[in-house]
Formats: sequence, structure tokens, C-alpha cells
Amino acid sequence: MTTVIFVHGTGIREREYNETFQIIEQNIHAQRPDIIVSPCLWGALGATFNQNRASVPLENATLALSQGEEDAEIVLWGQLYRDPLYELRVLSLQPIQSGNPFGEEPGDILQSRVASFTPALELQATLQEAGIAEVFEPAREVVIQSEPYQRALLTVSESDLSEYYTPIVRAVVAQAMFISEQQEKFPAILTDAQFRDDVVELLTLALGEPELGLGGWFLKPLVELAQHGGTNYIRGNRLELTDKISPMPGDILLYQTRGEKIRAFIQQQIAQAEPPVVLIAHSLGGIACVDLLVQQQLSQVELLVTVGSQAPFLYEINALNSLEYGQLLPEHFPQWLNIYDLRDFLSYVGNKMFPERVQDVVVDSRQPFPRSHGAYWTNATTWEAIISRLP
Repeated sequence: MTTVIFVHGTGIREREYNETFQIIEQNIHAQRPDIIVSPCLWGALGATFNQNRASVPLENATLALSQGEEDAEIVLWGQLYRDPLYELRVLSLQPIQSGNPFGEEPGDILQSRVASFTPALELQATLQEAGIAEVFEPAREVVIQSEPYQRALLTVSESDLSEYYTPIVRAVVAQAMFISEQQEKFPAILTDAQFRDDVVELLTLALGEPELGLGGWFLKPLVELAQHGGTNYIRGNRLELTDKISPMPGDILLYQTRGEKIRAFIQQQIAQAEPPVVLIAHSLGGIACVDLLVQQQLSQVELLVTVGSQAPFLYEINALNSLEYGQLLPEHFPQWLNIYDLRDFLSYVGNKMFPERVQDVVVDSRQPFPRSHGAYWTNATTWEAIISRLP
């Protein structure tokens, strides 16, 4: 009687494993009730805090930063690194100002200053030192041609004209940093926050009136964001967040350095199972099973199914524990079915690495990453591929 063993991936512990195992068991028994579905919960061997999280630094109240504008600025830059136009998008949400039929609109004045702005020689030297002199002009062009910028101009009133200088400058600097990274150039401004802020201040002073800082209408929600969703929240909840996020990278690091215990546990579950055995292995579980089956001749295993796994990727970069790049899979290695999803950026194809030894099957979860990485088990295509190959 065939036995299917489910080997989970990184960061999974008993509760999550049992939920997934139940789904897998139901899908297999719906079409093959004769098959034994057996667990392989190796998570107890995964990463754990052996000294009650003693390595996690806790905040010292005497050294704590204020929970005000400083953290708000950090949160804001976090958004700008992802979306240089973020602040302008927020500005554009303000009410559109009524037109002035007798004179120039404040938005027109602002646009004229931004479009015609030319850094003086001293400021140009600072931009050169920051590493963004060459991309400053393209960055400004991207910003002033953008829809958020154009819409923000419509919200400018004469009284708050100066409050728009800093957000526009930040958008240009953030865009320049983004372009630099796209060109694989890494100037100091990318990592030196003080240098970045100095550049923003100098550009703002050169662009318009020396009234720095955000208006109160914008700073308040940024401070709230910092307190509830940003750095202050993370600092104040460091232990709780560490507990939540550490199993995933911790398991990977543990496996890469001391994975033999995990492989031995999987081998033990195989030895206890009624043959023929099919391994269904997700993510890091797939890596462990590939390593095990390369290193050990386990004739009772007839089929390996890797799902959302990185074994082919590790082999290509010569980081697979059991097999150096260029070496072939051993003859004793079983049939290998590899299921991947183009929306799952942690899944890879195997046939190009091991021609004629791996069969790749693509599925579409219609889920964004990272949810797509765990969406295989409710996908009909996944089970069509697996059930049809079960002995």
C-alpha cells in the first residue's frame, strides 16, 4: 500500500503543519482512499531560542528616541524608498484649490520654480559627492512628469506654497536614489541618512523659501503611522516580533549549517512507512529531501514531489549541500516531479538543471506573493499533477 509522507517547509510548527496536513490528506483520500498519508513534522528540530531570547536587544528607556517627528521621518523615508512619489500622492489628496482668473496660480509658480531650478556650483558639488549629480536631472523629470505631482500642483494655495518644496525635493532625491540602484550604483547617500537629509535641506533652501518641515496636517498621520506601524512599534514589541519572524530565516540558517538532524528525521519517517513511498515536500522540505535522496539510496522512495522549492536554485548557485554544480543526480535518485508557480518567487524549475530527470509542472494560484508560496494545496492543478503520478 502506497504511503505519502508530507515534509513541510521553513518556519512551520505544529499548528500550521496540522492545518496543511489535513488539507493534503483530504485531497489525496478524495481520489485515492487506499493511500496512507503520513506526517513528517521536523519543525521541533528547527530553529529555537536556546537561552530564552537572550540575544535580542531590548530598548533602554534612557537611550530611547522620542516618539515624534524623528520616527515619522524614518517611516516616511521607508515609504519613499519603495515609492518615491508616495508623499506627492498624499499631497494630491488635499482639496483642489479654486482657480484665480486674474493671476498666476500658486501651482504654476511652483511648477516654474521646480522646472527651471538649476543647482549652483557649490550645490552641484554636494550632489556629486552624494553620488546623484548625474541622475538628478532625470529624477526631476520623472517627478514633474508624474500624475501625483501634477495633481498635487492643483492643491497648492498661496498660503502653503512653501510647504510643498520639501516633499518635492524628497521625491526627486528618492527618485535619484532609485535610479542609482537600478543602474547598480551605490553612492553613500543610499546608506548615510544624515547626508541624505543634508542634501534635501540644501536643495529645499535653494529651491524656495527657507521654511523647512512638513505642515501639521501631514506630520500628525505620519507620527501615528510611526507609533502604530513603524519603527516605534517594532522597537517596543521586539520580542513578540522576533518570535513571529525568526522561525523562517532561522530554519534556513540552521538547515544550511546543521541540516543532518533534519535529514535523519525524514529518513526515519521513510523507514517506518509502508512502501512504496512518495515524498511531498514543500519549500525547504524539498531541499532537505533532495539532499537526503542524493546522499542515501532509499529504494522504497519511488517519487519525490517538490512544491515551491528552491533546490534547483541552490544547485545552480553551487549552494546545494549534497551536490556541487556540474555533478549529475545519482542513478538511484527517484522520479522527481517539481511544481512551481510564476507568482511564487520562492519556486524554481528543475528540468533545466537536471534534464530528463525532473518534470516541471506550473500552476497558477492567482495569489500575490508571498501568499502564493503557500497556496498550492488548494489548487486543483497541483492535485491533478500529483494524483496521476501516485503508485
